[in-house]
Amino acid sequence: MKKLSITCLVTGIFMLFNSCSTNPVTGKKEVMLMSEEQELAMGQQADPQIVAQFGMYENPTLQRFIDEKGQQMAAVSHRSNIKYDFKIVDSPVINAFAVPGGYVYFTRGIMAHFNNEAQFAGVLGHEIGHVAARHSAQQQSKSVLSQVGLIAGMIMVPELAQFGNEAMQGLGLLFLKFGRDDERESDRLGVEYSTKIGYDADEMADFFLTLQRKQQESGQAIPTFMSTHPDPGDRYNTVQELATQWKKKENATNLEVGRNSYLRMIDGMVYGEDPKQGFVENQIFYHPELKFQFPIPNGWKYMNSPQVFQMSPEDGKALMNLTLAPGSSLEDAARQTLEAYKLTAVESKNVSVNGNNALALVADQVQEQGTIRTLTYFIQYGGNIYSIMGITTANDFNNYFNTFSNTMTNFKQLTDSEKINRQPERIRIKTVAQNTTLQQALQSFGMKNDRLEEIAVLNGMQLSDRLDKGMLIKVVSK
Repeated sequence: MKKLSITCLVTGIFMLFNSCSTNPVTGKKEVMLMSEEQELAMGQQADPQIVAQFGMYENPTLQRFIDEKGQQMAAVSHRSNIKYDFKIVDSPVINAFAVPGGYVYFTRGIMAHFNNEAQFAGVLGHEIGHVAARHSAQQQSKSVLSQVGLIAGMIMVPELAQFGNEAMQGLGLLFLKFGRDDERESDRLGVEYSTKIGYDADEMADFFLTLQRKQQESGQAIPTFMSTHPDPGDRYNTVQELATQWKKKENATNLEVGRNSYLRMIDGMVYGEDPKQGFVENQIFYHPELKFQFPIPNGWKYMNSPQVFQMSPEDGKALMNLTLAPGSSLEDAARQTLEAYKLTAVESKNVSVNGNNALALVADQVQEQGTIRTLTYFIQYGGNIYSIMGITTANDFNNYFNTFSNTMTNFKQLTDSEKINRQPERIRIKTVAQNTTLQQALQSFGMKNDRLEEIAVLNGMQLSDRLDKGMLIKVVSK
């Protein structure tokens, strides 16, 4: 046994040595258990899942813009040998993220909050930095890919509270689950790359102040010591120092900001939730295009995406999700769901939900940590079969049964024309008519007082800031 243990140890050390690779950014050897081919393949596999989860934001001008700037920046990066892919996805959450293999995604929510091309370029450089330094590969599927897996494998996850606390955040943190050192390195690379293609990286620092204000606005500001991400205020100071250093190093003068060009490009962009994808009002979820509605339990958080609508109490001890179910009949949908999630049926029965044929199914999944119990209603409506699944532990199932049932049995047709025809808010770019303050300008364009601070943050300004005649600013209207 002792000889075998020594042999295994030697073999393990040999394999570890052979798994070392040179980091493209630092030039140092590091343990990397994923080859470049595997990394590229992982990105190719994840990309369609991410696009399906969020949907693409249909704006050819902006899609061309991110691809043009992304390819320009990738060419000056430490890893210009791989093919990069850049997309804007249709989500109101303020977010940008990269997955292994050179796939970079910006939400329309973050695009709405940039106020010039240079801010955008700094964050774009940050994300390319994650790819160049192989941070995504190091994390493997623990970051973005695990979040994509929430859709297909959420009931496999025993730590329901983790879903409740992280995936259900109303405000997504700007960057995902990389460590502080990785984030700082990517900030540095963002400054370097954006400076090299001619943008003023000082503007990237200003965007961290917008992020900090958005976190405070939503009540989700986080102490530095509790976060795996550097505090936005700290990042502001660091990025400013880095920007000054790189200007000197590159002997860069007349660096571009691109404020007016950027603002004109996002004129008309959807702001906030897009009603056509479904929206919540007074604890009821409405879907205008599919014409259905159902109630959300009081106090539960929710998250909407093109593929799934998810709900969870704050303590994360239960989940509910609505998706389109597979199958040509209720029975077929139930069978495929049992197979997909490795569930064992406990009982099922045919029911009617507000005049729609339905099947109610209780099923279990046994795990090492205990048994997960689910209640699913499969409902035939409008030519589709909808699945509303409630998930909790077997021990808590009776406590949540009535809550699950109330949502499921109150699924019904949406007939309210006002809800069906609801239009999204959009960013409108306005020209200031005279020298004034931001607050006075916003009021002159009809913005309500209770939204002035929100729109000030959107503009990256304070309400007291002075504006010159002819300056462009953002307002929001339908």
